[in-house]
Amino acid sequence: MSHPTDPAQMTAEQLLALYARRALSPVEALKAVTERIARFNPWVNAFAAMNPRALQQAGESEARWAAGRPIGLLDGVPCTVKDLLNMAGFPTRRGSRSTDATPATEDAPAVLGLKAEGAVIIGKATTTEFGWKTPGDCPLHGITRNPWNPSRTPGGSSSGAGAAGAACFGPLHIGTDAGGSIRIPAAYCGLVGVKPSYGRIPQWPHGAFSAVAVAGPMTRSVGDAALMFSAMARHDLRDPVSLPDAPRDWRQGMDAGVAGLRVALVRRMGFEPPLDEEGAAALQVAARLLEEAGAIVEEADPGLPDTRAIFSRVWGVALARLFAATAEDKRPLLDAGIEEVARRMAETPATDFLAADLLRVECGHAMARFHQRYDLVLTAATPTAAFDAAAPTLRPLESLWRDWAPWTFAFNLTRQPAIAVPIGLDEQGMPRGVQVAAALYRDDLAFRAARAIERAASLPLAEPPASGPQRAKLN
Repeated sequence: MSHPTDPAQMTAEQLLALYARRALSPVEALKAVTERIARFNPWVNAFAAMNPRALQQAGESEARWAAGRPIGLLDGVPCTVKDLLNMAGFPTRRGSRSTDATPATEDAPAVLGLKAEGAVIIGKATTTEFGWKTPGDCPLHGITRNPWNPSRTPGGSSSGAGAAGAACFGPLHIGTDAGGSIRIPAAYCGLVGVKPSYGRIPQWPHGAFSAVAVAGPMTRSVGDAALMFSAMARHDLRDPVSLPDAPRDWRQGMDAGVAGLRVALVRRMGFEPPLDEEGAAALQVAARLLEEAGAIVEEADPGLPDTRAIFSRVWGVALARLFAATAEDKRPLLDAGIEEVARRMAETPATDFLAADLLRVECGHAMARFHQRYDLVLTAATPTAAFDAAAPTLRPLESLWRDWAPWTFAFNLTRQPAIAVPIGLDEQGMPRGVQVAAALYRDDLAFRAARAIERAASLPLAEPPASGPQRAKLN
């Protein structure tokens, strides 16, 4: 891990070490981050709202550190919250012009977890409308751009979190993931993106994709992801399916390595997801790095049913329900693609939907059996690097399994933990990532594998240009 001198470019672990030595204060760290936001966010467009109390919170944290009494794991560390999650005092607009601007009165469990550990929340990050798609734009806030290249998308639906992470607008970012919405922007932006086991991080209220969606960390290092995970993975009475585990520091055991672990290199997810040449090369590099670290890597097929048909029903019916629940006069305000999917899926018979849900469970059983032979699964994270930020969203049902999420959504169906981890830059200087998954509730093994890859493959930080769209037109 590099050791930058600009606090905005530091990891949470680096910041906390400096706070403890009184070599840096939370106020200084926040000022470095806000200066960076002022410089680059006019074109990155990562924020739905800024928190006017952030400086006050950093000052309170500074006073606690000065007294030698930090309140938690993250005291004074800047972070952002995706605008699908409730944060008290702020509206939850979900990227939509159709939503109510009344502020939420309670924090979502993941937000509460970060606040309880002393994190300084700098603002709410943008999302695609209701988290429905991968291209990083929404009707309410427009286009969010990738700090590695203004003409490219950061991905979605956690578009603001991905862009903020890559632009060094703080080290910690909460994303949500119903089909790849943490892992896709993490892969496009050179971040670590963690989709936890279902139930590990409590959720309330549950959103449109409740049966497959989770919240999780998006960070620039595996250590920060595990640290943030420790704050978020706490039982919450409001979510009856959240795991009643005792709190733990998920960094413990993370450095145990992968020697002797069996890793399946998987190329089929019940169908053959597309993968470009550079993605295939990145996957081979990751396999080699794990082998060099002592893992036993072999190609294998878990024998899943065609996950495209299953996920498109789960996703499409949820959007049809969302569209039906939107007041008729507000429907013209929605992203046109939502209506397109809703109209195609609205007539799905209940029996078809239940059949798809049973196949979802079957996928879980198939992967559970597969994990009796293999500790870990290694796959691509995305079919390509980040695509054009301004590209229109056409034929979303086909794009879902062809261009956006073919490598990620199966793990939402099976509910097991999966982590996107950066592996390097392609010939255009854009990040590429791979995905490691472990059996349900073995989030610790996924962290170990991600850490092993990170230690062997270092990625530089993005160097965003001073302005976006002008540079974008030159590309």
